[in-house]
Amino acid sequence: MYNQARQRLRRLIDLKHSHLMRNSLIGVEKETLRVNKQGGIAQTPHPARLGSALTHPYITTDYSEALTELITPPFYSIRDVLDFLRDTQQFVYQCLEGEYLWATSMPCVVAGEDSIRIAEYGCSNAGMMKHIYRRGLGYRYGRVMQSIAGVHFNYSFPIEFWEIYAELEGNRMPMQDFISESYMALIRNLQRFGWLIPYLFGASPAICRSFLGAQPTSLEEFDENSYYQLYATSLRMGDIGYQNNKESEHGIKASYDSLQAYVDSLSCAISTPCKEYEKIGVLVDGEYRQLNTSILQIENEYYSTIRPKQVSKGNERPTVALQRRGIAYVELRSLDVNAFDPLGINERQLYFLECFLLFCLLHDSPVISPDERRAIDDNELRAAHRGREPDLKLTRASQSITLKDWATELVQEMEPVCELLDRSTEGQPYCLALEAQHRKIQDPELTPSARMLTEMRDRGESFYRFASRVSQIHEHFFRNLPLSEAKQRFYAELAEKSLEDQQAMEAADEISFEQYLERYYSQV
Repeated sequence: MYNQARQRLRRLIDLKHSHLMRNSLIGVEKETLRVNKQGGIAQTPHPARLGSALTHPYITTDYSEALTELITPPFYSIRDVLDFLRDTQQFVYQCLEGEYLWATSMPCVVAGEDSIRIAEYGCSNAGMMKHIYRRGLGYRYGRVMQSIAGVHFNYSFPIEFWEIYAELEGNRMPMQDFISESYMALIRNLQRFGWLIPYLFGASPAICRSFLGAQPTSLEEFDENSYYQLYATSLRMGDIGYQNNKESEHGIKASYDSLQAYVDSLSCAISTPCKEYEKIGVLVDGEYRQLNTSILQIENEYYSTIRPKQVSKGNERPTVALQRRGIAYVELRSLDVNAFDPLGINERQLYFLECFLLFCLLHDSPVISPDERRAIDDNELRAAHRGREPDLKLTRASQSITLKDWATELVQEMEPVCELLDRSTEGQPYCLALEAQHRKIQDPELTPSARMLTEMRDRGESFYRFASRVSQIHEHFFRNLPLSEAKQRFYAELAEKSLEDQQAMEAADEISFEQYLERYYSQV
């Protein structure tokens, strides 16, 4: 079943282009909760010294004022990505008083829905839209669900790779169409094999009791303050995480058959009314509760493990940007925050992910049938809730196969991919990263989820105590790390400029919010 990938890889290797992948672009987005000294979600606003969450290119917020999001620009080097992420977190810590950053995806000391303050972005039309969209998420799914943090991996192949790959594939279509079609093929395979990500990197096998409040649960009690599942890898990616349920009820799910099918399916969800959301209302007593009453308010509401992306210009809708200029890169969204690394992600993860994406591109990728769609969803849930269970079975091509056997096959097939990537680097980092993941497949106790539960048991810690201890270790790391004057000046100037940019946006608005929203949705 891997013959197509082997043939494509062999053709690439025969070219002897050692620089083939050297100009790939890599970026990371890391979400992290600001918490008070007791570990509770911070009630303070996004620190003014960090700049404007609306216009700052690298330091913003996700759902809530407390959910800080750190964004790296795209770099050619994994080391540069991590250096920038480290420097940014150092600067953030310089701007925090009496607070620190939570080291895990799952929050603790959640004092109910009202304890999660929705992110504010000022009074411009663009800022109001971002805030109201989040308000709608709260009404639709609950605010607590939106407090979960994750890491996103952004990746694009270099144009010189696409030129060579198109020639090898005998491509006769316009180059951007070929690139978009190839990225969609990659995305389909990432979904097929995506259960491997929570198994290898999942770091949320337990949660704080406060996260569920008084809701009933099928999770087991770890202690009086924690729930867990014995073989879970990533509860964040399981049933308790953020999901879109209304699309399935209405027979609408994102289609990955082609870029146009993807755009059409999301556009349909944005224009299809949902009776349950109609009950919430849009403008109630003079206040917006959500942007619309459709299945999706905007494209970003659709949760998926990976997205095709194009950089939007101004207020351009994501699907419109994709239609106009095609896919520029992909965004992998299924990574938990790595609690065992101060940065939340490390070099070996990134080297492996780059190899994994190239493998997914090279592998044959037919469209996903309804039966396979159900198997993909089921495999993801099984890996998230029971990934380390001995002899756990997944479904591949309508047949059962153990997670361990399938994962072993995938790693073996990725070996020559890593060898190709190592041609443009020193020290064989890709092969070493792959070896590290292979060891986790052979011994599940090496996975982050198993390590977390082992530490909790050995130390007699609740999930809260574990997360609090690790968070404070990371705080000590960053607060004792020097940040050069040049870098301090860089971030301070960015913060100041972002505040000026927000003020300029607010002053430039010449239409009402209602008109702004109408123009947004009327884009073709």
